[in-house]
Amino acid sequence: MISSQTIQTSIDELKAITKVDLNVYDLSGGTIASTTEMSDITPSLVSGFANSPADSQVIGPHHLLKILDEGELLYVLVARGLGDDAYMIGKIAVCQIQNLAVAYKERFDRNNFFQNLLLDNLLLVDIYNRAKKLHIEVSAPRAVFLVETKMEKDGIVTELLKGMFSTQSGDYITAVDESSVILIKSVEADAAHEELEEIANTIVAMMNTEAMLNVRVAFGSIVPELKDVSKSYKEAKLALDVGKIFYAEKNVVAYSTLGIGRLIYQLPINLCRIFIDEIFGDNVPLDFDDETLTTINKFFDNNLNVSETSRQLFVHRNTLVYRIEKIQKTTGLDLRNFEDALTFKIALMVVNYMKYLDSQEY
Repeated sequence: MISSQTIQTSIDELKAITKVDLNVYDLSGGTIASTTEMSDITPSLVSGFANSPADSQVIGPHHLLKILDEGELLYVLVARGLGDDAYMIGKIAVCQIQNLAVAYKERFDRNNFFQNLLLDNLLLVDIYNRAKKLHIEVSAPRAVFLVETKMEKDGIVTELLKGMFSTQSGDYITAVDESSVILIKSVEADAAHEELEEIANTIVAMMNTEAMLNVRVAFGSIVPELKDVSKSYKEAKLALDVGKIFYAEKNVVAYSTLGIGRLIYQLPINLCRIFIDEIFGDNVPLDFDDETLTTINKFFDNNLNVSETSRQLFVHRNTLVYRIEKIQKTTGLDLRNFEDALTFKIALMVVNYMKYLDSQEY
């Protein structure tokens, strides 16, 4: 239902222009909004008019009118003033409040529609029927962006996103939980990955600049039709979860760039434990010191290039080779060999996944 504050603002603006006092009552005669006190308009008078078949009624200097929505009586409006002018101002107020009610209902229905669409709670026929009723384009390419923040303080993330993206452009903003806000973004069919990433980076920068919030943004692939939006949402959600485990340093994660992390995320925990036990035995990388882990990660970042890695770590080449050989003695894997390096990299990711699962159990 439309808020009393919205109705109050509406009649205040009309009063300022026309100098005609307007009061709005609920069906039992309770005051919803008013520009002045009308002591001779009693609750019984309002409820009596509400239950009558008449659309309007004149009582002294007061014009009583009904505010309807698709035939359903919402409120009773009273305009105070003699002559037809007050009556016409009252009719204008009724029309304005009815339009506000329709706009609010459409907005609410759209939000409800997209929430159910994302969660796969709609049949295909319902998607097309409701989309037509809500004036939502069915065959338009879209991508879903998931904006996660630890707390959606006073709806600030939602409001900032609404300022950046509008329904007039075919963009819709909703939420299905308290920790994240969802942007359903209309895009060009041939939009490149870089364009989507630029949108995500813009959101991160805006949240940090305007609200001092650190957010993570994940996005799914572009889907050609409205019925496939839930697919892009699931991809974005998976990207957000996988990103926390394997790409914790990134604020923006795309489903298309998850790589092997997406595969590992779907492995059963028992299979992970068996794999780690076979590779490392009792020397799980969890127990490696910070220096060793830094060396390993930097070596991988430089595509197994010993010279470049030693330069970036500010150590002698022989020192780096010694560290690599030390790891080989401990694990049996030579990181200078591509297959061993690949096995070690996957094993490290599996260990991170297991640590994540353990943290979720507490």
